[in-house]
Order: sequence, then C-alpha cells, then structure tokens
Amino acid sequence: MTARLVDIAAQAGVSEATVSRVLNGKPGVAAATRESVLAALDVLGFDRPSRLRQRSSAGLVGLITPELDNPIFPALAQVIGQALTRQGYTPVLATQTPGGSTEDELTEMLVDRGVSGIIFVSGLHADTTADMERYEVLRGKGVPYVLVNGFSPKVRAPFVSTDDRAAARLAVTHLAALGHTRVGLAVGPRRFVPVLRKIEGFQLGLRERLGMTAEASAELIEHSLYSLEGGQAAADTLIGRGCTAIVCASDMMALGAVRAARERGLDVPRDISVVGYDDSPLIAFTDPPLTTIRQPVQAMGQAAVRTLLEEIGGTPAPHSEFVFLPELVVRDSTASGRRDDRRSA
Repeated sequence: MTARLVDIAAQAGVSEATVSRVLNGKPGVAAATRESVLAALDVLGFDRPSRLRQRSSAGLVGLITPELDNPIFPALAQVIGQALTRQGYTPVLATQTPGGSTEDELTEMLVDRGVSGIIFVSGLHADTTADMERYEVLRGKGVPYVLVNGFSPKVRAPFVSTDDRAAARLAVTHLAALGHTRVGLAVGPRRFVPVLRKIEGFQLGLRERLGMTAEASAELIEHSLYSLEGGQAAADTLIGRGCTAIVCASDMMALGAVRAARERGLDVPRDISVVGYDDSPLIAFTDPPLTTIRQPVQAMGQAAVRTLLEEIGGTPAPHSEFVFLPELVVRDSTASGRRDDRRSA
C-alpha cells in the first residue's frame, strides 16, 4: 500500500497524506485535487475503492443529441461539456443513430449508469406528436433534466430555447430591406415546435414588410429534411415558384439551397439570396460565406448547465422556457433583390 501511495502521489503531483485522505474519503481536500488523485488511480491501473466509484458515478451528467452530422449539435455539446467539467461533473454524450439507439433507449442507459441529471437537445420534447409522458416517468425516477430547443407545456421542466419567431422575422426583414418581394422558407417537418415558430415569424415578417397574408405566403413555405439534401430539394421547389431569396431552417439546409441554385445555373447572391440558421462553426468560410441567424450557443449551453445543476442541488429553476434572442450575421450570400421579376426555368 505504501508503494502505491508513493506512485499515486507522484502521478497526481500531491503528497502521500493527501492521497490517503482521498482514498479514505476524508474531508478537507479540494475538488480539483481529489479528481487528480482519482485520475492517477485510473492511469496507474489501480481499482478505485467502491465508495469512490459511487461518488464518481454521482457526478455523471448525460447529454442526448439527435445526431452529430449537423455542426450545431457538436458546438452545443462542446459548450455544455466544458461547463459541466468546470463544475466538477463528467459529461456523457449519447447520440441517436438512424435505425439504432432511440432517445428512450439512451435515457434508460444513462439512468442505469446513475447519472445525476440529463440535458436533452432537440429531442422528442420538440415533437408535437410525441408522447410527453416519458418525461414524467423520468421525473418519477428522481432524475432531473433540462430540455433545449423545443417547448411543451405538458412537460414540467426548465426549457432553454432560441427565439425562432424572432429569427425568421429577422431574416425576412433583412431580405425585404434588400428589395426582395418573393421570399421562400425552407424548413423541417411541420410537427416540430421550432418549425411552427419559424413559420409564425416568417409570416409575420412578410405581413409587416410586404403586406402579405398568411394564406398568400403558404406557397412560399416548403417542408423537407434538416440536411443538405433536404435544403437542396426545398430550395429547388421554391426557386421554381419564383423565389429570389430563401430563408433556411439550418445552415446545412442553406448549403443545399446554394447547391440547388448553382445546378440551375444561378449565382448566389446575384440571382438568389440565401439565409441560413445557426451560424455553425466554419460557416463563415463557405463559398460564399453564409449570411445566417446566429443561435447564442455559448449562452444557451451555459444556461442549460446552470439550470440543471440548480435542479440537482435541490433548488429547482422555474419550470418554464428561458428564451434567448438570435442575431443576424450578414455575410456574402445575400444581395439586392431589385431584379425580382426574373424567373428560373
């Protein structure tokens, strides 16, 4: 044991007495120092005492995302993971896979691992057709959680969201100011809360800036998948309906819209203006650099962690929605729409 104490102390950069206090569960050791000692145990191949394994698992926090292909999800995961680590928790990333693990299966796995709480990003809580009883079942197991992007009044929990209505309205206002009078919206399936809110903001913007009724704007809305291919298909349809500007529900869809325009021999932004959504990493370096609506990822991720830790600590945050304002980032994919009378073959 003495030899082990020496080795562990050397690996962790602390005294043998400190190692002894940690291994025996004694107080008076800083959290960072305790973690260094536990990490040294792992590196040297020593088993943690059972009491320390239990303490370690109590510091796990699950993060469930729908996928990682869309850059916005890794960006959120990074912010949330860093915020959790700074507070002494260990993030456990669980990602749904097509034809593989579902949100319910991932939730069950995390609960079995003894997580202290779970953060759901763009999960089933955002789907108006999903059964929200699953979240009440989770609450009944004593596992606190926070839900990001997508609000349901049926779920008693804190929500953190971007203001999707304001986002779509910002995009329309920008394009109308450039002279566009035929603006389209490429969004995901209608059953999702963020989609419904974007439609509301889009139609409000058209009514305010162009005097267009909701009925008249219906043909300017095209539903598709949240992917490059989905954006391409939706944009191709909207271009065929005479749109000279397209607002997309994600940056990936916007890149698909750029591809659709080019396949028709059109230039972005000279012939078609495109606005994305998210301001994903590297989107400023696309061709052309994408005008987009920035989600405040840093603020949202930190708020989600802070709120969850309050829940874990027994001082629950209000079970309501914390809404964050988006920001229009103008780059090179939007330009004047004075030639709105042009049509594509």
